[in-house]
Amino acid sequence: MTIAWRLALRDLRRGGGGLILLALCLFLGTAALAGIGSLSASLLAALDAQGRTILGGDVELRVSQRRATVEELAAFSTAGKLSESVSMRAMAHSDGGDALVDLRAVDRAWPLLGRLRLAPGASAARPTGKQVVIAPALADRLRVRVGGTIRLGAADLRVIGLIADEPDRLGAGFALGPPVIVDLAGLDATRLVQPGSLYESRYRLLLARPDRAEVTGKRLVARFPNQGWSSRTSDRAASGLRRAITQLGQFLLLVGLAALAIAGVGVGSGVAAYLGAKTRIIATLKVLGARSGTIATIFLLQLGIVAFIGIAAGLLLGAAVPWIVAAVAGDALPVPPALALYPAPLATAAALGLLAALLFALPALARARRVPAATLLRDVVGSATRPSRRVIGAMLLLVAAIMALAVLTASDRTLALGFVAAVTALIVLLWCLGVAIRYGLQRLPRPRHPLVRLAITNLYRPGSQIDRLVVALGLGFSLFVALAVIDTSLSAELRDAAPAKAPRFFAIDLQPGDAARFRSTITAAAPGTRIEAVPSLRGSITAVKDVPVATMKTVPEAAWVLRGDRTLTWSATVPPRNMVTAGRWWPADYQGPPLVSIEDRAAAALGLRVGDRITVSVLGVDIPARIAALRKIDWGGLGLNFAIVFSPGYIEEAPYSLLASVYSPASRDGLIARRVASALPSVTMIRVGDVIAQIGDVLRQVALAIRVAGAVTVAAGIAVLVGAVVASGRVRRYDAIILKLLGGTSRQVLAVQAAEYGLLALVLGSVAVAIGSAAGWYVVVEVFDLGFAPDWATVAMTLGAAMAITLAIGLIGSLPALRSRPAAMLRDL
Repeated sequence: MTIAWRLALRDLRRGGGGLILLALCLFLGTAALAGIGSLSASLLAALDAQGRTILGGDVELRVSQRRATVEELAAFSTAGKLSESVSMRAMAHSDGGDALVDLRAVDRAWPLLGRLRLAPGASAARPTGKQVVIAPALADRLRVRVGGTIRLGAADLRVIGLIADEPDRLGAGFALGPPVIVDLAGLDATRLVQPGSLYESRYRLLLARPDRAEVTGKRLVARFPNQGWSSRTSDRAASGLRRAITQLGQFLLLVGLAALAIAGVGVGSGVAAYLGAKTRIIATLKVLGARSGTIATIFLLQLGIVAFIGIAAGLLLGAAVPWIVAAVAGDALPVPPALALYPAPLATAAALGLLAALLFALPALARARRVPAATLLRDVVGSATRPSRRVIGAMLLLVAAIMALAVLTASDRTLALGFVAAVTALIVLLWCLGVAIRYGLQRLPRPRHPLVRLAITNLYRPGSQIDRLVVALGLGFSLFVALAVIDTSLSAELRDAAPAKAPRFFAIDLQPGDAARFRSTITAAAPGTRIEAVPSLRGSITAVKDVPVATMKTVPEAAWVLRGDRTLTWSATVPPRNMVTAGRWWPADYQGPPLVSIEDRAAAALGLRVGDRITVSVLGVDIPARIAALRKIDWGGLGLNFAIVFSPGYIEEAPYSLLASVYSPASRDGLIARRVASALPSVTMIRVGDVIAQIGDVLRQVALAIRVAGAVTVAAGIAVLVGAVVASGRVRRYDAIILKLLGGTSRQVLAVQAAEYGLLALVLGSVAVAIGSAAGWYVVVEVFDLGFAPDWATVAMTLGAAMAITLAIGLIGSLPALRSRPAAMLRDL
């Protein structure tokens, strides 16, 4: 054992308590990264493990607005065991009310994997004929029990049970209403499926060789080209949920990285405080002939041991997060997490924590190594000295390593690179601000009031922690302001703007021949109601610039128009709430080759410009069209908007239905729903309020996850503040003694501390309002494309609470100085 190792252990046993802050900061930062990464990995692993059950088989073949032909069914049946299902949205009615439901019709072979479980009290195992099983939430809403009846379309169906578990529910994707299950004969009885109706047919296959699933799916799709078929295998089951988990996990990991950055500043404060307390030990070692390298090695070993403890504890908590979440909020998760240890996120968190510790501890270690013994004996370890070029170079290498590791391990590397670069730039900006405050205060005219003058002096004197405090608390305050701005803006949009501009109903599956009756029925129930009706049909983009989508190796994340079928329309004029941003709209009497207009952001994601070609498959027919115009769409109004709009003519020959938006008084909702259900039972009326409620639920869950991750950031910021108080504790005790010897009271000493931390909080609060508001504006306006309408009172209260906590901790940390006795302090000098 070397002399440096023995001295490090002995000193750590005697006075290692000063490194508790270092361990705490690394624990918080590592735990945030490891916990978020482990939870995301456990959810994705659960999706992988349950992929076949979620999908309902090894291969799924889908087609819109039609069912498989006899020839197609025969081909599917030869590949494996086959199950057919048809899904669509519909309105369910009973004496207790009406509700939008997610209707699914299944054959006798369904489910191929797992089983349908009904709640106790069911009268049969599964529905047949004019029977139905429904979700418990729907039974409560319609006030119907087992044995009662509900009306779907033209059929009265008897409820035989309540759904307890539906094995492939996650594979069905996002649903606006609770699930309802009938068999195929029951669907025929409802007469909901009409030419142009919006529904989807799914055919699941259970293969003798599951490893051939992808090959089998591609072979069957290729056997029936241009028929609108798409295939999916179990490894891509619940792709939307998988994408959402990945994106939210990525975002939270970035927030956790910000928490680690703040914790790193705390590491710097903790190391500075620790070295300040070791002044005499360092001086003694210097006098006894110890070299600077030996002294640096001693303290580096100590920091390494404590850092290992903090990081290990953070990894243990992070690894346990899936178990904790499963026990506390397992029912709220879309899928139970696969409980296991996941080495990748733990290793990434450990590496980032270690690199951050080295980065922020290096300047203090370098100062202790460079300062001669005579200077150390004068107790100025905390004095500010400019780092050498060698130290700056090492710090830049550590920053590059952190950025590279964060980006290379991210699912969206572009987003991660932008975020890491922004946080790095913000840290540099805040650090420069701290330096500017220090030098600016030095050059201000000195106030006449001695207590105010002393409070200002404390912010820039030698050993001041203002640079670290500005970085840590500036980041924390800015994050909370940004979260408050985003949260209140989204709430305002959903609560105020959307209902004011949105229709009361969307009507789907409206046949063109029933349009006049639909209008007369609604206007009779609510005179003066405005109705917008447009033709609609389903289609998918199969080629971009003559390049088949199926051959694309990667699809941009923003290119959502390529994922599955989309609702299309055609129009002779520019639709409402749309504005042409490039190109020209076709003439109203245009009769030439198909033209198309694309939403501008979707076009940008695909690199499309006016004049480029896309191919859209409608009911199995490929329609090549040239882009004539790009449009900006006001999605915030929740009206009928389409990313893809065709010119009239060729596309009109396909079977289609109408989509209608109904702008009626809220007081007429019930009457309109009843009248339409009676006159046109095949028409589905979707209440916009239900859609807004579901969107609001999702946004609230996302906001809760962000707040939890943000709380770790604030905890790290508080730890940094505590570290700054500890680092300057000796100087503050000295100040308190001098003030008391000069006749100052404890109240005056406390007033100085309050003025110091209050001034710092006000400055950082002003900076946080600017930075946090800008970040919140970008997310709300550029990402969500919504109006910027924050509740500034809530933002002010959020920031005020953070500032109050800062002031309270600063004052609490000053209490030991007030209890210091002059004699004891003077003997210690």
